[in-house]
Amino acid sequence: MEMNSFYLSRVLGSKVFNKDREILGKIKDIGVINKLKNPRVEAIKVKTSKGILNLKWKDVFVEKENGQYVMTINKIEEIDLDDVMFLGQHVLDKQIIDVNGRKVVRVNDIRLLNHGSSVFVVAADIGTEGILRRIGIAKPIVRMGFKISSKLILWNDVETIFRANENIMLSKTYNKLSILHPSDLADIIEDFDENTGMMIFSSLDNAKAADVLEEMEEDKQLNFIKSLDTDKAADILEEMPADEAADILDGLSELKAEELLNNMEKEASEEVRGLLEYESDEVGSLMSTEIVALKYDLKVEKAISILRGMRPNEDEMYYIYVVNNRNRLKGVISLRDIIVADPNESLEKIMNKEFPYIYDKDDLHDLIKIISKYNLMAIPVTDIDKNLIGNVIINDIVYEMLKKNKRIG
Repeated sequence: MEMNSFYLSRVLGSKVFNKDREILGKIKDIGVINKLKNPRVEAIKVKTSKGILNLKWKDVFVEKENGQYVMTINKIEEIDLDDVMFLGQHVLDKQIIDVNGRKVVRVNDIRLLNHGSSVFVVAADIGTEGILRRIGIAKPIVRMGFKISSKLILWNDVETIFRANENIMLSKTYNKLSILHPSDLADIIEDFDENTGMMIFSSLDNAKAADVLEEMEEDKQLNFIKSLDTDKAADILEEMPADEAADILDGLSELKAEELLNNMEKEASEEVRGLLEYESDEVGSLMSTEIVALKYDLKVEKAISILRGMRPNEDEMYYIYVVNNRNRLKGVISLRDIIVADPNESLEKIMNKEFPYIYDKDDLHDLIKIISKYNLMAIPVTDIDKNLIGNVIINDIVYEMLKKNKRIG
């Protein structure tokens, strides 16, 4: 069976014939079912002298006559437009997500594959050639010796955006988006206009949304949290580290912050409230409560088993803190020290008892001095009674300096 490809721009406006070779009208658009991974053309919109017909793509044949594309419909049957995505209306000239390229791109044309009476969408043209083709000057420019950039992305590497009654479409599933790194997804969402970005962000599960929100610029974080309904926003904040959630709430009005805190789970809310009480120049304002603390009398073998079960994040593993039964900070241990130690040795025997720490009410200038003096990646934070309450990692210090566009210390 003969197979050939053509571009959407070349068929829009082309003549449509019925089985008796009588002109039915002209092609206004063609549509696919958006649920399909490899979309096949299922609908054709025909402009006739009596109005618009939305027909099933059934026994439709695409041919070339005198250099122009024409279509013949052997069976005329109207189609239900539920789940139909019209390529000209909803995709052409719109922004889409190039999942492999991890960016937002503009669709200048769409490449289709003709296989007998079936037509499939195979790629989006995002290059200059697509624009020039649509205004009819691509071939003349090539004949003049100019090179035109051509860039196609396979449809399987595209995440289309669909929403009813809007000029952009969002797919029913977000499998491709969910595998992107949160920082890439944050960049993509920020590249769209606010409404579309919010539409994508709202579709993410709470855990993924929390990760993405952490990677956004501060003004975007606040806009998104303010735009979400209270329950959804509170659920997302609960998924974030307490210090990150506190930073966001600190940028909101007191009334809005209190509303969100009241809708969060009690434990998470109390933890965030505690961080919000610190002044901006106090160490506690940068403190993270996501730390790994183990009891001093644990055997190394048991400690390793606990760590495996906790599966802490990388930035929680710079140091492992050792506490007594009252949560008083007694020492620090590196992950390497635990791994190479005798499995039957207690943590108290292998921990470092001489180590720098800082109080939560100390000034940020003191924090910088200690971090710099001892070349630390993180430093434990205690209250005045030396109870371990968190730590500050170097990344948070650098971020704070960049965010405020100033130098601390």
